[in-house]
Amino acid sequence: MTVRGLLAAVLLLILIPVPAQAAPKSSDVRWSVQPSSAKGPDGRDFIIRRAAPGERLTDYVGITNLTTRPLTFTVYGTDAYNTDDGSFALLPAAQSPTDVGSWITLGAADLTVPANTRLDVPFAITVPVNATPGDHAGGVIASIAEETVDATGQKVLVDRRVAARVYLTVAGAVAPTLKIDTVRLEYVQSTNPADGGEMTVRYLVRNTGNLRLNGTGAVRVTGPLGWELARTETMEIPELLPGGSVTVTEKITGVQPTVRLSAEVIVEPAHFEQNLPTVTRGTTVWAWPWALVGLLAVGFLYLAFRFVRSRLSRKRQKTEPLGLDPAPAP
Repeated sequence: MTVRGLLAAVLLLILIPVPAQAAPKSSDVRWSVQPSSAKGPDGRDFIIRRAAPGERLTDYVGITNLTTRPLTFTVYGTDAYNTDDGSFALLPAAQSPTDVGSWITLGAADLTVPANTRLDVPFAITVPVNATPGDHAGGVIASIAEETVDATGQKVLVDRRVAARVYLTVAGAVAPTLKIDTVRLEYVQSTNPADGGEMTVRYLVRNTGNLRLNGTGAVRVTGPLGWELARTETMEIPELLPGGSVTVTEKITGVQPTVRLSAEVIVEPAHFEQNLPTVTRGTTVWAWPWALVGLLAVGFLYLAFRFVRSRLSRKRQKTEPLGLDPAPAP
């Protein structure tokens, strides 16, 4: 290659744009948080405690650094709530807790854990003297906020969090209650009358008591005179915290239209200490059998046509003059 050709190749390499490189991902940052004791994990899945108003409790979480370098965590307590689908979730970091999360205190807000090491971190729960009886849910979180680059090349701050759940039952009068707030029905007929139609049932289950509850739900569809047309299999209702709710949607196919359809929602609440009464609620929806209605309408129009035609024929016969033979000639 000549000197001129070599210079041209170098210049070409300089002018070719280099693709932007994303910042290294933090996939190697791994840690766990679990209920623990002063001597290490004690086999609990969650931190479940009981206390009286004004009482102070002490417990532990084990924070394990699963990487080969030291990690610094922000450690704090916060409140739990149910998402729209009934899942257990914790408040975002920017939102201050007002319940059990605000009763949790730790020795330090920031904690550095050496590589491949677990630290058993003590924390305290101080129950206010005016705390309401029943269940209070939250969590102890260990988080790392990292700056990374998103798909558009923008720098964003990602708050990665791992937590141990905390369930605290405050002594006092309890009222475990699930309520079906609303039931909504939609019915769509199939283009083939023999297939019936599809009914969509949506119902909202709310925990109106002060204990966390789960349960099962089912739907029974009936026609006139209580004729049962369909019944769904039981569906698991997730654990609902006090004040939490979830909307359940059931789709039932092959439901024949019987002018008026009724749907009854049956919820069986469940609590680990006692059996609770069944909760029911129902509503109705119009479901006209349009194929039958159309057939009856055609039959009625045909009979009406025959009736009118018969009346007109008889009327013409009455108004026409009678034909007489002429008189014979003399």
